[in-house]
Amino acid sequence: VQLQASGGGLVQPGGSLRLSCAASGDTSEYYGIGWFRQAPGKEREWVSCISSSDGSTHYADSVKGRFTLSRDNAKNTVYLQMNSLKPEDTAVYYCAATIIDYSMRIDDYDYWGQGTQVTVSS
Repeated sequence: VQLQASGGGLVQPGGSLRLSCAASGDTSEYYGIGWFRQAPGKEREWVSCISSSDGSTHYADSVKGRFTLSRDNAKNTVYLQMNSLKPEDTAVYYCAATIIDYSMRIDDYDYWGQGTQVTVSS
């Protein structure tokens, strides 16, 4: 399965962005979709994930209440709506797919998109 992340950009603090993760190829094989981010000089960290079985969503404490994850199965696309953005949200955001229902662990993900840059700055 191939993943294409898009929607990043430059936004002022308090602003919003919507990231998209479009899946193509043998999409029947993947289950959960996760979003991770990596800021300069820091390790990649888990942000959010959505279950393939029941659509349940899970969020890191740092983004809970501000980010919303959803999926459109007809379009094979997962969306990460990011509101009330803060400078500390600046990072390259990656989407990934796992055969596990859902996971917060980087090592559980088998397929990765190329990343999209999100910069929050005034």
